[in-house]
Amino acid sequence: IKELAGKPLISYAIELSNNIEVIDKTFVSTDDKKISEVSKNYGAEVIERPKNLAEDNSPEWLAWEHAIDWVEKNYGEFDKFISLPPTSPLRNQSDVIKCLNALDSYSDVVIGITEASHSPWFNMVKKDKDHIVNLVNEGKKIYNRQEAPLIYNITTCAYVMNPDFIKSNTQIFDGKVIGVEIPKDRAIDIDTLLDFQIADFLIC
Repeated sequence: IKELAGKPLISYAIELSNNIEVIDKTFVSTDDKKISEVSKNYGAEVIERPKNLAEDNSPEWLAWEHAIDWVEKNYGEFDKFISLPPTSPLRNQSDVIKCLNALDSYSDVVIGITEASHSPWFNMVKKDKDHIVNLVNEGKKIYNRQEAPLIYNITTCAYVMNPDFIKSNTQIFDGKVIGVEIPKDRAIDIDTLLDFQIADFLIC
């Protein structure tokens, strides 16, 4: 609910969801009263998340399962589940619709991806107990960026799945995952204050 360009961060996800015609209903899963109030004000229906699924180390997958069970009990079964984390406020309708359309009978999961700035084959290192650093991937020797395989970061633009897949598995990569490429300027994922400041700069 921290304000980004004058609006609560979560409002960007809610308003985007509400403005996409193929999304029937928008829910926010939370145990926080302030987040609940803000979400309702922006047009989302709130699912009260159990405390044990709202801790810092609670698996998001279990919160998804809880939300699906709640919706099915209150509204009946549905064909697609999409999670739009509030930490990706720069995505647009086109990004989300591409992710929704990419889920087909040959795939189980669709995620947003964006080209990474660093590669484990070239300029990403790990540090051992003696503070010695080595490449994350110590296999084939690669001496310039052009030779390194193209690597992508997972974004938080959107996660699209069939509800049954979530209920019968425990993580995204249990199934066949399709990646939809999101432009870097819309793929920022807010994890830190610096990320927030960059998003605030880009959104204005």
